[in-house]
Amino acid sequence: MPEEEIIVQVDSLKAFCRQVFEKVDVSPGDAEVTADVLVQADLRGIGSHGVARLRRYFRGLQTGQMLARPQIKVDRETSTTVLIDGGGGLGPPIGVWGMRKAIEKAEEMGVGFVTVRNSTHYGIAGYYAMMALEHDFIGISMTNSDVLVVPTFGRDAKLGTNPISVAVPSGQERPFVLDMATSGVPRGKIEVYKRLEKPLPLGWATDERGRATTDAARVLDNLTRRAGGGLLPLGGVDELLGGHKGYGLALLVDILCGVLPGAGYADTVYPRAADGKPLPANVGHFFGALRVDGFRPLAEFKSTMDDMIRRMKDASKAEGQQRIYIHGEKEFEAAEERTAKGIPLHPNVVVDLKAVAEEIGISYNL
Repeated sequence: MPEEEIIVQVDSLKAFCRQVFEKVDVSPGDAEVTADVLVQADLRGIGSHGVARLRRYFRGLQTGQMLARPQIKVDRETSTTVLIDGGGGLGPPIGVWGMRKAIEKAEEMGVGFVTVRNSTHYGIAGYYAMMALEHDFIGISMTNSDVLVVPTFGRDAKLGTNPISVAVPSGQERPFVLDMATSGVPRGKIEVYKRLEKPLPLGWATDERGRATTDAARVLDNLTRRAGGGLLPLGGVDELLGGHKGYGLALLVDILCGVLPGAGYADTVYPRAADGKPLPANVGHFFGALRVDGFRPLAEFKSTMDDMIRRMKDASKAEGQQRIYIHGEKEFEAAEERTAKGIPLHPNVVVDLKAVAEEIGISYNL
């Protein structure tokens, strides 16, 4: 562990985040959910979506781009589907609301699908997919996001990082939890490299001319100003290594999360007024839940999942490699270690948290 990282205990960090949100008029329940989503990201080793995002949410609440007390409502409903209007509130409470609806439908009908419009950034997609595991269901979670990704052969960003998460229960083995951006990396990873003052690996992002760059600060500045360039789709710069496939997945997420519910899509997400002032984000989400026993007996399914996972893990290793991982395994192990020992935060993140605390008049004593 790098010496400069500062260890913070899980409960203390969560309580601090909760206090920040309550201080800006978020209800105690919504503050608890949002704090939990941020801290769970750090627990699972996904620092790009952890408490480093606290300031973004705080500023959004201050400017009115995110509403502290939204009116979340059901706009359309069938026996297996729901369309939710998030009222422009914080994404995590809206996401939890939506995933619970999907689970309720699945409990009753075997499957449940929920789309959401008029929401904002909801954190890690895996948080919501994993909610289904508590019921031994398969969970699905997707969201579109701010314009960050250039389409294959394009120069300007037109899509979000548009993550996909699927969580599948197992028996004795850990669950399968896929949680991936459809870009090569999320914006948060670029922010991490900027904080560390490290050059980006080639193939992560392009500059304003559409050419590969290693300059994290330049990429982030261009994205902020929408001056051209951006992140590359999963697979890279062109069709040779499958960049068009990542581009296609990003479009698919935008169709399900944007076009289907009537949310923002492509570069209509996070719109701005003529003077550059941010307007309501209108981010969209998609949630799904499937009852395994609607397809086969749950015990049989779990046993087969265990066998499949073991076949992967026990496969012959490539030269120099000691282990084959299953998706979610590293994150589960990180969460166990950090629950016991605390969460390592970069000093710049701690400085940011302290600045927020000072601004709203609360103590930072983590």
